[in-house]
Amino acid sequence: MTPNHREFLHKTITDRVFIPYEKEPNIKSEGSSEISRWLFDLKRVFLDPKVLNSTSALFWERYKTSCPLQIGGIEVASVPLMTALVLTGSELCPGVRGFIVRKSRKREGLMRMFEGELNEEKIILVDDVVNSGKSFIRQIEALETLGKKVYAVFAVIRYRDLGYYKYFHDKGIKVESLFTLDDFSSSLNVKNLVDKKERPAPMPFKAEWCFQSKNPAYFHVLPKSAPVVDDTRVYFGADNKVFWAINQNDGSIAWQHNILFSSRGKSIFSSPCLSEDTVFFGAYDGNFYALDKKTGRKKWIFMEADWIGSSPAIALDLGLVYIGLEFGLWKKQGSLAALDAKSGEKKWSYPMLLQTHASPGYSQKHSMVVCGSNDASAFGFDAKTGDLRWKFDTGGEIKAGVAFDDARGIVAFGSFDRYLYLLDTRTGKLIRRCETLESIYSTPLFYKNFIYVASLDKHLYCFDVETGAEVWKFATNGRIFASPKLIEGKIYIGSNDGRLYELDPETGKNTAFFQATERITNAVAYNPETKRVFLPTFANEIYSLSKNNT
Repeated sequence: MTPNHREFLHKTITDRVFIPYEKEPNIKSEGSSEISRWLFDLKRVFLDPKVLNSTSALFWERYKTSCPLQIGGIEVASVPLMTALVLTGSELCPGVRGFIVRKSRKREGLMRMFEGELNEEKIILVDDVVNSGKSFIRQIEALETLGKKVYAVFAVIRYRDLGYYKYFHDKGIKVESLFTLDDFSSSLNVKNLVDKKERPAPMPFKAEWCFQSKNPAYFHVLPKSAPVVDDTRVYFGADNKVFWAINQNDGSIAWQHNILFSSRGKSIFSSPCLSEDTVFFGAYDGNFYALDKKTGRKKWIFMEADWIGSSPAIALDLGLVYIGLEFGLWKKQGSLAALDAKSGEKKWSYPMLLQTHASPGYSQKHSMVVCGSNDASAFGFDAKTGDLRWKFDTGGEIKAGVAFDDARGIVAFGSFDRYLYLLDTRTGKLIRRCETLESIYSTPLFYKNFIYVASLDKHLYCFDVETGAEVWKFATNGRIFASPKLIEGKIYIGSNDGRLYELDPETGKNTAFFQATERITNAVAYNPETKRVFLPTFANEIYSLSKNNT
């Protein structure tokens, strides 16, 4: 007798796959910080040959007339499923092949995003479940960069009504599944598993162009050189020892400047800063560069450091530019230096015990420069004289920059001890600290009565400045190294999941997104005149994004 594969799978999912909170607490739902009341854990049965056999039979019953084709999926759940589909389909669909999409690019070996051989046949992406469709969207965007088009996405269980998946419909991609949540509402006696009124965040951004510098260092997953913009150009440094000036209108090269050499596999991680006619940045050849903005010609080079990973800050009123330095010296591995912005002459410096990878910040109102260090301390200096005003110790390395709320007289920064610190700018006294669940490698942002900071625990946090209370936190699917940016009344933040999120600053609601294929580890830049957002990835890409506000 022919087995009833659908009935078998329905019973298996009901008995073995559906996990209520009461059975296994602390279940997290996709893209949320909240505890979920339930979960369909198909991974626990995807090595059961009976389950794979029934799933394969139902899959090929649907797609055997669509051959030839190739089947792909993202690790982990889709790997055993895809393997079973390829093996069982070899007779029904001769020449069928499979490929694996990595959640993130491998950091060693060939550093590929895809494993297997892609051909020109139609593509079906498979997974255990489809909820918001995030993982499918990233795969589709990555495949489109290779000129590949996806024919359909297939899951064992679909959470949402078909109308929810507008992204796929707009691209002509079929969304298909063996079951929906409604198929289990009566057998599991659970209602309203998903709010059917909820709509997905729109993807209103269009990539007008994408520039990529050659030979990115994929093995370095951390903040690199973030772009800065003036009226017409984008400036940033790359892993191939090149500092770029790119024309904003079309992504063409205005000029480029090569540094001397890389060190320890690092070239330019320093994010530039601009004065009226000069662009400043540091590099791992130990040099600090001042180049003419229009031509890229050298104005001066400061050559005192062994390495520079810090990003500069400029005090236009004082004519000084500040930069953190790194040395291979015993008990003097770091320093903060103030240089004359016109000549590069060192005006003052202050030694630090460990490397100064963090970036200084300048408050004109308080005439203060604040910078953190790998020795777990933050230092406050008189901006003009370099006199040390205060030192504040934390429990971890300080790697990123600082933010000022000059009206309140507060300076804020994150530490690897998991805390966001708010100090009195003038005295360095602790006002309060706010806790996250992991290290902070991101520069905070003040807005109204809120302060925002990203954590490596995959969340962006919003805290009340006056009380330190958590107002909201937003979960992504990857660690966050990038810093938040305020653009047109919205918060923009990128994540290692390759997604740029637009959030409502008051509620944390995701109001729009753009899906890139590589990790996003730096803040975006914005030109308010052209309304263009310039999105960097750790692969030395710059996307120029326009937004359809309708």
